[in-house]
Amino acid sequence: MKEIPVYLFLGFLESGKTRFVQETMEDPQFDSGDKTLLLVCEEGEEEYDADKFAFGGVHVELIEDKEQLNPTHLAELVKKTGAGRVVIEYNGMWMVQELYEAMPENWVIYQTIGTADANTFRMYFDNMRQLFLDKFAQCELLVVNRADGLTAEDQEFVHKAVRQASRRCDIAYEYADGSVAYDQLPDELPFDINADVIEIGDEDFGIWYLDASEDPEKYAGKTVRFTAQVCQTPRVGQNQFVPGRFAMTCCVQDIQFVGFPCKYDDAKKLAQRSWIKLTAKVRVQFHPLFGGKGPVLTALSVEAAQPLKDDVVTFS
Repeated sequence: MKEIPVYLFLGFLESGKTRFVQETMEDPQFDSGDKTLLLVCEEGEEEYDADKFAFGGVHVELIEDKEQLNPTHLAELVKKTGAGRVVIEYNGMWMVQELYEAMPENWVIYQTIGTADANTFRMYFDNMRQLFLDKFAQCELLVVNRADGLTAEDQEFVHKAVRQASRRCDIAYEYADGSVAYDQLPDELPFDINADVIEIGDEDFGIWYLDASEDPEKYAGKTVRFTAQVCQTPRVGQNQFVPGRFAMTCCVQDIQFVGFPCKYDDAKKLAQRSWIKLTAKVRVQFHPLFGGKGPVLTALSVEAAQPLKDDVVTFS
């Protein structure tokens, strides 16, 4: 089955998504020679001007109801239009996972770009944090438009907000004159990556987990030590367990257990939810838990530990 590239644009209503997609479609370099299916999942004040598109063969389809997001319907749209690629302006009030679950098997995300309005960024983050973080976590680039009034303090707020969901998302500020400036704030890790044993502080587990997930090769061959809870699950295989922590991405309703598989001969002897101090070697290899390659730990020492007072971590 032929692979269908998908270009995904995320952001809340009036964040500049339509304008960004319009400008993308006006760029001759975006012409792949394929017919394009443009799925619009919410209607804003701006409308597309197909006459300005740099190429033909674009079919615009409005998705008014989330129930229309299903593999059968989406595959039928591609078949009907003969599209060789898909561009999606996604609804800001819908979780991205719902789209992933609705995509036909041969649809592959090629690029994900987010947009945000500098004037409403803090308001949306404070009031719709879960939805906001959901979008940041998927983006390769976040374009913050109407950024002329942002102070250095505001930009630091944006940076920290995005880093709660992703350490790989680039941030660009777009100004009224059309100029663009990229976020240059450093992402310093709160632990020594070059130490013989990398000591992960109790409050820094979330940052380490996120960093190791997004750049596992950085930790290949390294030794780490941290305090964690034991998760016993058959999903990791024999003589393995998952040392991890409960993490909160946005609110108490969104707490989940995160960790990496760990090889340990006495894994079965560890009590579920017990606390341990783990020293382990990190290797990057295939594991069924990831469905691909990722950080896999090998225990060097496992010691009993006292439960942490603040047992829920964040990613910032």
